[in-house]
Order: sequence, then structure tokens, then C-alpha cells
Amino acid sequence: MGMVAQEWVICAGCQQVVYGRWLANNLRVCPDCGDHHRLTAQERLDQLLDEDSAELLEVAVELSDPLRFVDSRPYPDRWRAAQLATGLPEAVLVARGTIEGNPVVTAVMDFRFLGGSLGASAGELITIAADAALRQRVPLLMMTASGGARMQEGGISLMQMAKTAQALGRLDQAGVLTVSLITDPTYGGVAASFATLADVIVAEPGARLGFAGPRVIEQTIQQTLPQGFQTAELLLSLGLIDLISPRYALRQVLGRLLSANRRADSMAAQPAPCGVVSDPGLLPVVGAWEAVQRARHLGRPTTLEYVNRIFDDFEELRGDRVSGDCAAVVAGLATLAGTPVVVLGHQKGHTPAELTARNYGMPRPAGYRKAARVVRLAAKLSLPVVTFVDTPGAYPGIEAEEQGQAIAIAELIRLLAGIPTPIVTVITGEGGSGGALALAVADRVLACANATYSVISPEGCAAILWNGAGAAPQAAEALRLDARQSLTVGIVDGVIPEPPDGAQSDHPQAAELVREALLAALRQLSGLDPAQLVAARHDRFRRFGTGQVSVLKEWR
Repeated sequence: MGMVAQEWVICAGCQQVVYGRWLANNLRVCPDCGDHHRLTAQERLDQLLDEDSAELLEVAVELSDPLRFVDSRPYPDRWRAAQLATGLPEAVLVARGTIEGNPVVTAVMDFRFLGGSLGASAGELITIAADAALRQRVPLLMMTASGGARMQEGGISLMQMAKTAQALGRLDQAGVLTVSLITDPTYGGVAASFATLADVIVAEPGARLGFAGPRVIEQTIQQTLPQGFQTAELLLSLGLIDLISPRYALRQVLGRLLSANRRADSMAAQPAPCGVVSDPGLLPVVGAWEAVQRARHLGRPTTLEYVNRIFDDFEELRGDRVSGDCAAVVAGLATLAGTPVVVLGHQKGHTPAELTARNYGMPRPAGYRKAARVVRLAAKLSLPVVTFVDTPGAYPGIEAEEQGQAIAIAELIRLLAGIPTPIVTVITGEGGSGGALALAVADRVLACANATYSVISPEGCAAILWNGAGAAPQAAEALRLDARQSLTVGIVDGVIPEPPDGAQSDHPQAAELVREALLAALRQLSGLDPAQLVAARHDRFRRFGTGQVSVLKEWR
């Protein structure tokens, strides 16, 4: 069913008159201002599902009118009028199909039906869709457009929030991917239940999302709302949603996300060529301060540059869903040799502007909480995790301390220690202190040949023990900051060779060497079951310091 085009339409965004056919051909996005006009539920399905793949769930819906509610007209009259106007039995349309070849169950809200409000039948349809996704073990995609809970049904409507949240919880327990597409507007009980409980939250440009709508806020507590309040753009900056996608790109974005629910076993196919060095004696002796300078070279590939050369279909996820998004940590879903993986790492940059924007690769608490959120998704979907470490350390500012920097780091370390899925870390540049370790609790920890890994930066050590950062070269020698020493003491498992003049001299070759090392490590780990993985990871870190303490008398 195609989009019906009116002859001329006034755009709500720019107030300009737009030719209806142009608007329809542009997926109802204004060609002048980019305003995303509302779509019907059927139009959503037509746009997003692969051709001829959609299968609508046939339902018969009975009205729930526990309050016998009447305002200017009886509620049953309003409900039946909505059915006649939309041709829908309720505000939610349930279908299954494929997007970019990936199977999916969808629940699509239609704002035309009583403002897309969440009543008993609408909540039941959302839950039916979740149950179908659970039975079929395919992702659930929810497309929301709602003013909130349906007032006319009173407390029964309120209960739909708990009911749908419970349904999403069952999908979490079963390891089934959930994705929300937030469209304008999504408020109230829908926003405070299933819409924001998804693993990944995607929003259209300008879509508004919030618990209390603007009218409620303005009329109850008389606050004046700022420009752009509750819009997707603001929510992205606050770390509350993962990404914004224009309508023309939605199929591709959703296809990449849904592919993460695949379970591929290509990692175990054949051994990969790998030049990782595991014998410290085969590595050249490098002066510690020289090693520090090499690790800090601004031309070295960043995490995003490694990701773009090594992985396919990377889709970055943003935000910690609590307080913000930290640009010093990048995280997302990707594929490696056909296998879905989770990727995260520190991100610096090359230019002063990039370094400033990324806070010189020094994460704030939101960065570690974002990483933890994506790691939990990896555990849910049984996806391998690849981390890239390149940081002088966690950000030591007042704001970071007030927001619980130590707690965020500790919780991420504990989380990585226990997830039942393979983890491989590559230290690509600086591995500084607990800020680095937070992303390096792994089954295999590899270091690039010119990388460093230490308890503290040489400047920090010099400031504490030599009373001045000027003694940093002396501190570096005392700390033995080079990959050879890291391999000797066992805090890394192998060293990845670099191009002769360093990774900065040949990004493609450096990335290929890292890719070979990752494939070899992940294929080796793929043969272990989850319990073996966690036990071996425990043993790996338990051995550091073993033998240093002798218990003279056991407790009874």
C-alpha cells in the first residue's frame, strides 16, 4: 500500500507549501527543511520491511471501558470513530517480515488512533509481538508514536506499562535483541515502559521523547521550556538514545542492527595467519622513554580508524542512558569475518581540535557506563567483545570525581570479568592506569609493538616520587614502559608487530596485522564454552601476585 499524496501540503516545520507528490516520493520528509512528517503504521511497514515479506497479524479487538468514561462524548464512540478513520482495529499494528534479509517481528504505533495512546488492547498487542519474537527467537522492532497512557481506561491503562516492561524483560532473559524506533511524538507511559527499554534506541530527526509532555510541564509547574526541549538531538547529547537516523537511511541502519542477532560460527572455520610474538626474547630492546614517545605519536591509527579498516557494518551506539555520552569512548556493533561482534575502545584523534573534542582519549564516567551498557548487550546476545585501549588514563577532573569515576571503572572491570563470551583486547598506544584496565579485562590481551601498559603515566610517577614531572624519562625507565616488559611479566599475552616505521607510517598494514591477530585469538577462544571462558579469565587475573603471600595458619 503506497503513500497517498494530497495535492498540496503545508509543512509543519517551515510552514511552506509543498507539492504532495514530492513529499510522498521523499518518504514524507520536507525537501526544504527536512521536517519528518508523520507516517501511518502501514506506511512504516511499507517503507522498512523487505518487499513482499510483511505478514500482518490478524486480530479481533474488543473495547475495554472499565470507567464508562465520558468527556464531550462517550469513550466507545471515540474508539469506534478512530477505527473508522484509520481502518485499524487499534493503535498498534503487529507484523513479521524481514529488513535487509534479517527476520523481525514489528509492533508499529499509529498516532492517528487516539493519539497512539496505550490502552489495554494496545498494550496486549505490544505484548503479543514480544511473545512472538520470543517464540521465534527473532528481534523485536517497536516503532512508537504516542501521547502516553490512555486516560479513558484508567488504571487498566496504567498496568500496560508494567505488562509491556515485563515482556521486554523476558526477551532480555532469552537473549533476543530489541530495538526501538522513536518517532514524533513519544510520551508518557509508552516512553516510560517498552519504548526506552530496548537494547538500541534509534530516533528520527526532531522526534520528541519524554515522560511529561510540554503542555503538562507548562501547566502544572509553570516552567518555560527551552528551544529543542525533548528532541532527539538533545537526547543524543544527553546520552539517552543511541543514534539519530534520517528516514532515507533507516532500512540500512536497522538492517545492520538486526544482523547482530545472527549466530555465526565462521570464527571456528580455519586458523588465521598470525604473527603475534609470545616470546619476549624475540622482541628488540627499546628505551622506555622512546617507547612512551612512540606510543603517543599523533599519527598512530585511532580506534575508529582500526574499526573502519578491520570490521564490516559498524554501527556506533552512544550514551550511557543516565547522564551523557563521552566522546573519549566509542562503542558499537559490527561484524568480523561474518560474525557479529561488539567493539569498543578509547578514541583520541590527530589534530588539536579532534584531541580536544575527544578529551585526549581520557574517559569520563559516562564513557565507562556506556561501555558497560554495550558489554551487557554483548553478554545478552552471546557476542564476542573486542576492545581497543589507547588512553593516558581516566579523566582526573572535579566533574568526573563528582559523577563517580572510581565506581564506573570498578563496575566495568567487574562486568568484563564475568561475562560468558570471548573478550580480546588490543593495546594500540598508551595503556594508562585503571582507565586502561577498565577496557582490558579480557581472555587475550595483546599489545602493538610500540604500545605501553603501566600502572601510571611516567609524568604522574615522576610527580609523586621525584617531586616533578620533569623526571618523566627517569620514571619511564624505572617503570620499564615497553611492550617487551609487559610480555615478560605476563600482563599481555602477545605482541602484534607493526610496520617497520611504526603503525603511524602505514595504517592499512597496521590494521591488517591487528586483524590477523584478532581472528587468531577469537578462533582459539571460540572452542571454549561460556563456563570455561569465565573460569580461564578468572585464573588469568588470579595468578598475578600468587606466591607472594604465604598463609601461616588457616582459619577454622
